[in-house]
Amino acid sequence: MFVADVPVEVATLASLLECDTEQVEAGLRALSISLEGRGLRLQRLRNRVQMVTAPDVAPVVERFLGLNLSARLSQAALETLAIIAYRQPITRAEIDRIRGVQSSGVLRTLLARELIEEVGRLDTVGHPILYGTTFRFLEYFGLKSLDELPPLEPDEAARLFADWEAERSEDRPKRQNK
Repeated sequence: MFVADVPVEVATLASLLECDTEQVEAGLRALSISLEGRGLRLQRLRNRVQMVTAPDVAPVVERFLGLNLSARLSQAALETLAIIAYRQPITRAEIDRIRGVQSSGVLRTLLARELIEEVGRLDTVGHPILYGTTFRFLEYFGLKSLDELPPLEPDEAARLFADWEAERSEDRPKRQNK
């Protein structure tokens, strides 16, 4: 994994190592533990893993490579990214409803910065794109996995979910009683 330039599927590792996925998972857990407190870490997103630089050494790596990877995101981009992170997979229309404004420009920015990606298509009219976060998202925020996202406050989460469900039900065709 150290030389892989892209995240690797656990099944691919098992195939290459000629073992089962349970053995690979055990090895990944051991590797993750052994990397704690070092300049590298194991990052996981769904069924893919990647070895990356630890967030605390990122400034040194940026200076060494002459990069500015820590550029700030706008408030609109952060809002949109939070919605995607907590609600993924999610369509642009759903994001627009939650934010109350059109999000195409922000989505283009987040796609260009590789913080989000297309993760599928909704099986409905028009087959809208479903968005999800990427490994770059995890790197940007210094997370090992999506499990490390801070929990939403229960009241806030319930309110957001209720608002979202109400908006979805308003958009559904009304049934007429016969």
